[in-house]
Amino acid sequence: MGLSSVTDSDGVQLVGYDRRAGVPPVTVRRWDGAPHDAVMLGAHAHDFLVLLHVVEGADVMRVDGHDWPLTAGDAFVMAPGAVVTPRPGPRRSDARMWAVFFPADAVDPAAAAPLASWRSHPLLAAFGGHRRGVAQRLHVPEEERAAWAGHLRDLDDELRGRRDGYADAVRAHLTLLLVRLGRLQPGPPADQGVEPLLAAVLDVVETRFHEPISLRDVASAVGLTPGHVTTVVGRRTGRTVQQWITERRMREARRLLAGSDLTIAEIGSRVGYRETGYFVRRFRAEHGVPPAAWRRAGRTA
Repeated sequence: MGLSSVTDSDGVQLVGYDRRAGVPPVTVRRWDGAPHDAVMLGAHAHDFLVLLHVVEGADVMRVDGHDWPLTAGDAFVMAPGAVVTPRPGPRRSDARMWAVFFPADAVDPAAAAPLASWRSHPLLAAFGGHRRGVAQRLHVPEEERAAWAGHLRDLDDELRGRRDGYADAVRAHLTLLLVRLGRLQPGPPADQGVEPLLAAVLDVVETRFHEPISLRDVASAVGLTPGHVTTVVGRRTGRTVQQWITERRMREARRLLAGSDLTIAEIGSRVGYRETGYFVRRFRAEHGVPPAAWRRAGRTA
């Protein structure tokens, strides 16, 4: 997984998932006592979901200023926006752990669901029942750890080998991991919703992304000033309203490129871009390749 990042006014890197044409948006990493990304990146927040599983040893993750001790068998999840900070002092960790990174739409790439709805998705319940910045630690019973290890190894093997049908296999192993994760929860999440204003903003984006919509239009729809909307959305998500509009348009564009024979111009028009050239430039800026190349790479894969 490549990382794209910017730094906000508080010095926190906002790390985005760097998608690749024809490649499932799932990344697996394994650490054997070596420093992990919290050390290498400094203070940062992700725009994707993070699942850690400790195989042996112990470690401590500092998330939003709270220290989470992790020991063998723990499954640790972080929702998008959680701020991860290296702990001060010399780094001492003997932990062997797996990490799985993925955006919410990796679970169901064809879905055209509202941006906020992943929080109530049944497979993502362990991530979605918490306010922004709060992580959750669950414990895998000893008798279930071999199955966890098997799914993680198979997931890693499929991503590395890229054999025929590997994209479906990756999604299957991820789904099974998330099912096992959900069964660890002692009860339903405390809060299945999101902040009302944020939900209202994202709902406007969802229903009107195919129009030439702007920040001013979104603010008017929720009855607030553009400045207030910008402040709330930025603090809660680390993104601007325009970035959310672009993300929703790009997600729909990827879906149409993969699942239809519409022309590039038709797809651009359907996702809110009146000028085909501007759509192509925006898509290339987000994905590194133009939409036609993305479509070819996906179908070849």
